[in-house]
Amino acid sequence: MVNYIIRRLAIGSVTLLMITFVVYGLIRNMPGTPLTVDLAESSPDKQISAEEMKRRAEIYGLDKPWYLAYWKWAGNIFRGNLGRSIQEKQPVMRVIGPRIAPTLLLSVTSLTISYLLAVPLGLYGSARSGRLDERTTGVLLFMLYSFPSFVAALLLLNLFYVKLDGTFFHLKPGMVSDSYPQLSTGGKVLDIFKHSILPVFCYTYGSLAYYSRFVKANMEEVVRQDYIRTARAKGLKPLTVLVKHAFRNTMIPFVTMLGLTLPGLLSGSVILEEIFSWPGMGRLFFSAITTRDYEVIMTETLIYTLMTLAGQLVADILYAFVDPRVTYS
Repeated sequence: MVNYIIRRLAIGSVTLLMITFVVYGLIRNMPGTPLTVDLAESSPDKQISAEEMKRRAEIYGLDKPWYLAYWKWAGNIFRGNLGRSIQEKQPVMRVIGPRIAPTLLLSVTSLTISYLLAVPLGLYGSARSGRLDERTTGVLLFMLYSFPSFVAALLLLNLFYVKLDGTFFHLKPGMVSDSYPQLSTGGKVLDIFKHSILPVFCYTYGSLAYYSRFVKANMEEVVRQDYIRTARAKGLKPLTVLVKHAFRNTMIPFVTMLGLTLPGLLSGSVILEEIFSWPGMGRLFFSAITTRDYEVIMTETLIYTLMTLAGQLVADILYAFVDPRVTYS
């Protein structure tokens, strides 16, 4: 097991290096730089001279070719220095840090709701396979899965923010209300909860439909195995056969899915966070690309890549725990 983990970490390090190298090259070759973006947004009577532009380019390392600048960035990362945001004029972690909790609030809540509902729905669909209620549920889930979340977000905002304005059901975009600082602790929690209803719903319904169909599809493959027929022939209760014998043997693909969802905990959703004005990682990533804030883009890319590689490694390790036949010795 230890040798396997060491090999995976070595391969992951090379993969991380290649991904960040390619992404750095892509963003440095986008039209415009942080300095030209600032220049375009500044007042016409406050134009910067060519000498000043050159001096600022040297300060931010924009005067070097991108492949040389990458190795400087990688060296700083190795020493634990994530750099400074060019636009915010402060360390990158001070920019990203406050965005982590809002993104986790949506992603963890959505993931928890999805799994708590998807597993029972998948088991129910497997137990009632082919019957009218199961087919109806399946059609509804497929409809939800095929409906774009950003379209649902716009429709919900139009309903709850525009048409229900002035009513008890009025919901505004953003994470908190303007009066948030004056609220009590309970009032603050309730205020955040109220603002998170629509984003969490849009985050959840598509993944709920996918996960439930995923569980059902894997269950239907397992219930056709001989040992399931033997368990039924012994007179075991249908629920016991379904949960104890069948579901346990679908855990490998289920663990794989869990590993793949790990990066989504911090990556957020660029479109949904922008629509709901949610101050998360996805919205920050979009803003960083717009302003060409290279340090923020690369730090977020680094986080997402590490989470993806870690999720795959954790899933592979968990295989040995959910299936005794899997060994890494």
